Formats: sequence, C-alpha cells, structure tokens
Amino acid sequence: MRPTKPTLNHEYIATVALALVDSVGLGKFSMRKLGAELGVDPMAVYYYYRDQEALFDGIAELLFDELRVDTLPWESSWRVLCERLYTRLRDTLLDHPHAVSIFATRPVRSPAAIEHGERAIAILRDAGFGPALALQLTRCLREFTLGHAQSIAAVRLGAGLRSKKPAPQDPGYNLIAESADAAEIDAHFGIGLTAMLDGFERLLPST
Repeated sequence: MRPTKPTLNHEYIATVALALVDSVGLGKFSMRKLGAELGVDPMAVYYYYRDQEALFDGIAELLFDELRVDTLPWESSWRVLCERLYTRLRDTLLDHPHAVSIFATRPVRSPAAIEHGERAIAILRDAGFGPALALQLTRCLREFTLGHAQSIAAVRLGAGLRSKKPAPQDPGYNLIAESADAAEIDAHFGIGLTAMLDGFERLLPST
C-alpha cells in the first residue's frame, strides 16, 4: 500500500521548515524548497501562514516548545530556575545554529510562552523582586543568552570560512591566542550567567 502524506497543519509545516533551515541554512531557504519538501505546491503553505515572516514566527514557537519548560525545576529557587532555563535555551538554540537568528529577532507569543513567562515573573516577584525588576531580570538574561548563542553559532557555521592569513608575530597577540587555547569556545557562558545572577541577587531587599 502506498504511504499517505501527513496532513498539513501549522505544526507539521513549521517542523519541516525548521528541518530545512537546519539542512540548507537560512540564506538558502525558500518557500519553493519548503513546498518541495512537503510534496505540495508552495502556494498551499500560504493557506496556513500568510507569508514567510509568519512561518518564521511558527518556527520560533517550535523552538520554544523544544525547551520543554514544563520539565524545569519550577519548585526550586528563582536562581536555580533561571540557571536551568537559560542554559537550556542556549543549548536548544545551538542545536539549530542556522535558526538562532529566527528565534532572536521575534517575540514568541504562543499561549504556552505567555503562560510560562507569567509563571516565571510570579516566582521572581515572590522571591522579592519588584515587578519592573523582575521583568528587567528576564530581559537581561534572555538578551545575554541570545547574544551568546548567535556568537557561538556564527563561529561554528563559519569554521570553514576562517581567514588563512598567518597570525601576526606580536607578543600581545600570542598571549590572546594562548588564552583562547586554554578555554572552550563557549565556556564563558556559565561564568557570565553566574555573574548576572549574583548581581541581581544583590538587588533583593535585605530581610
């Protein structure tokens, strides 16, 4: 018996689109190629997504769903929750380096994202952060994580395009190179995240 095609819907189209971005890169992605992957006329996609930007919104929501936020330690302290959440966000995005910019350049306003955003803000407020500071904390951590993921993704994707020009014979440069060789390329994420959490903890009112 000939296998039947999966029924088109928002989630399936976004899933195939993300896999295509992972495979060919964002610059080579097109609705025509997506239609070919789906086995349909590309115009069929527009029944579900009005344009490519709307489709990218769907991909961003799909990436958020990959975070599996329901499995985070919501009963732990605000600090543990933030550490686990943003580390998982970093790891998830780096699983899809070509799609990092899609997630980074658009807000995710799916019902699940809004629900868990409100839940996180409530936990921060219960910990003693005021409403404005709680929101600022989440924005700072998100921006730090997205910036880090974009930087590391660019390095990984451009590994084969690096300049072959010989390194300058300068003692200062050699010191920088030696320091770089001594650390993993993304090891500073944990250091930066800890420093930010330390800083915000000092903003809590003394009890």
